Amino acid sequence: MVEILILLALGLAAGVLAGLLGIGGGIIFTPVLFFLFEAEGVENPVLWTVASGLFCTFVAASGSTIRQYVQKHVFWLEGIKLGALGAVGVYIGKLLITSPYYSRTEFVIFFSCMLIYVAFMMFRRGKDKENEYDREYTRMGFKETSITGGLGGFVAALAGVGGGGIMVPIMNLFYKQPFRKAVSVSHLAMIIMVTSGWLQLAFEPGAISGITEFSVGYVDFGAALPLSLGGLAGGFGGAFLNHKINRTYLQWGFAVLAVAMAGRLIWGIL
Repeated sequence: MVEILILLALGLAAGVLAGLLGIGGGIIFTPVLFFLFEAEGVENPVLWTVASGLFCTFVAASGSTIRQYVQKHVFWLEGIKLGALGAVGVYIGKLLITSPYYSRTEFVIFFSCMLIYVAFMMFRRGKDKENEYDREYTRMGFKETSITGGLGGFVAALAGVGGGGIMVPIMNLFYKQPFRKAVSVSHLAMIIMVTSGWLQLAFEPGAISGITEFSVGYVDFGAALPLSLGGLAGGFGGAFLNHKINRTYLQWGFAVLAVAMAGRLIWGIL
């Protein structure tokens, strides 16, 4: 019971971050699941972590998108295009993580590098004093959506995250899309991308057993559900607060947290 409450609380925190920063919650879901599966001695913990993490992200991103829909702030065309192109990136990434060339060490190094990258982008965004409300809502073309979605989907498959930590900075900093729009497009795209990912891994042959009886393929729904429920509730709150608070110090604080988590993961393989 205590473990379930802890997972619910962590999921809530991850969901709030998802709604506030457009990161999909996987930055927290993935390390928690990885440590959980490793502690239980599950065979091939990387695939279990990625598959279950993508399911958690699907739930959190769905909650945030529903909230955006209620607020009439959903960019359907760009979100669907980004998600469809991101699904291609997910498939390519899935081929890599199910190969002999992607083990626990590669996963930890890749995820830690991604955390440091996200920390840098969050810190950079926190220093940006430009008023995003002065920007026009220009539509992204095929080149912008294919690059953003492809990279986001590939990272999602390799790290078990939604790819928002990659897609939002690309849209916001490089393609000059307003932050609120980038978050909204990212969440809608994530629903499509991560669904393709966890479904592929749910039907991936070779899975033996997770840590609960509610497992399909490499997706352990029993372990992921408490995180998912917390993430769903937090996603609604985060998307609501996204419109109401100054995120500068929150972005800097998250950057510090990301670096600390990267250090903890690297320490575990030394």
